[in-house]
Amino acid sequence: MLCGIDEAGRGPIAGPLVVAGAIINEKVEGLNDSKQLSEKKREKLFDEIKKKCSYHIVFTDAKTLDEKGLSTCLKNSITEIMEKLKNEASEFLMDGNTSFGISNLQYKIKADATIQEVSAASILAKVSRDRYMCEIASDYPNYSFEKHKGYGTKAHIEAIKTHGRSLEHRFSFKVKGIDDQNQATLF
Repeated sequence: MLCGIDEAGRGPIAGPLVVAGAIINEKVEGLNDSKQLSEKKREKLFDEIKKKCSYHIVFTDAKTLDEKGLSTCLKNSITEIMEKLKNEASEFLMDGNTSFGISNLQYKIKADATIQEVSAASILAKVSRDRYMCEIASDYPNYSFEKHKGYGTKAHIEAIKTHGRSLEHRFSFKVKGIDDQNQATLF
């Protein structure tokens, strides 16, 4: 059995990194790269994937990303998924261009659009992260996390300029227009 692995949240300036692994046990129709699907379609597929797949989802918070670095956090998340699903999967395939030095991990660019198991993992990771950002939005009303999900939109950068970074922000990620002016402060 193949376990597909993908992540969401590698590039945002706020929120967690979310990595998911999925093994398809029953056919799921309509799978694709999560970025190619509407939010409504992702939400529908998310529930179906959870019913028809074995899966594991790993969240890494912004503070840990700052302390350990993105590559280490990705590697640790992938390793956790492989450990949790090792009794069900004989192969592990990650979307992307590296194995992060993990033996027995295959990788393929654009696997999230071409390999069903990786598509399922892509949807699990994206929907889990998006839901988290919507859930915390009321705790940080100045940032509108429910709208941009932590990505560096113009409105988000303006909010950081006005209010500083929150505890959900990644301090190690340099933001053009802020860090070059030394205006980033802890909120």
